[in-house]
Amino acid sequence: MRIAITGGSGFIGRRLVARLLEQGDHVLVLTRNLEQTRKVLGDPANLKLLQYDPYQPQTWATALEGYEGLINLAGEPLASSRWTKTKKKEIRRSRVETTQALVQAISTLSQKPQVMISGSAVGYYGSHPEGDPLPETAPPAQDFLGEVCQAWEAAARPVQDLGIRLAIVRTGIVLGPDGGALGQMLAPFQFFIGGTIGSGKQWLSWIHREDWVSLVCFLLKQGSGIFNATAPNPVQMEEFCRTLGQILARPSWLPVPELALELLLGEAAQVVLTGQKVIPQAALQAGFTFQYPQLKEALRQILIP
Repeated sequence: MRIAITGGSGFIGRRLVARLLEQGDHVLVLTRNLEQTRKVLGDPANLKLLQYDPYQPQTWATALEGYEGLINLAGEPLASSRWTKTKKKEIRRSRVETTQALVQAISTLSQKPQVMISGSAVGYYGSHPEGDPLPETAPPAQDFLGEVCQAWEAAARPVQDLGIRLAIVRTGIVLGPDGGALGQMLAPFQFFIGGTIGSGKQWLSWIHREDWVSLVCFLLKQGSGIFNATAPNPVQMEEFCRTLGQILARPSWLPVPELALELLLGEAAQVVLTGQKVIPQAALQAGFTFQYPQLKEALRQILIP
């Protein structure tokens, strides 16, 4: 299969590219930074890199001609810094306007993709500390992330009018060995100062990176609509940290106060201090099988060679 990807050099994107190449697919990665992406992905056979400006589709649209699948993962990281007005604008623009540009590019092609998989996030649902299960049919939040996710998803939907099958993936916290949220949490535990973040009662809707990649590969072949990319067994933060400490043979005793994160990240702290119990109902009903449905097995596979 010939597949074009945006966001292919990120934490989840680079593993997806590797899996697709392992399967024998031909992959085009659209990137704003050609040198950095080449350093991350290397120069394997069947991989093509193309520098592009996502806000100027006419300069790169023709490169998508003949590609059967399009995977849209582009987006500014959410919890990397404080949400200033400028940061919020870039978070929204890098998702909504990039997706709009892709749809515009596709509309000009004589041979359009058969399927588009477009990113979204469990931030769509907002904070639900009470722990009510949230399937794909749950309503959106009216906070910043909820509104961004709604606009992000709406920007992708016009491809359906072009006869293209659309799957939108609302991603939770992705766990993997070389980055992401887990990478940020490991250092305190390795120095024996790990512990619960915030109250510990907030729900974490997590997924092993290999399962996330497998779900996207599954959706390239079948399925349309909204899919929660989360494991079927979310956990509370205190259980997550306790399990992480057990696997690392490290204590989990030093909590990180909510105030400390709020001072560091401001409004962005809500990404880790509030939570929601998201259920992958659509993926399970479609017949997708999770390789790592339980947290302990997922962390053990990631952390123990």
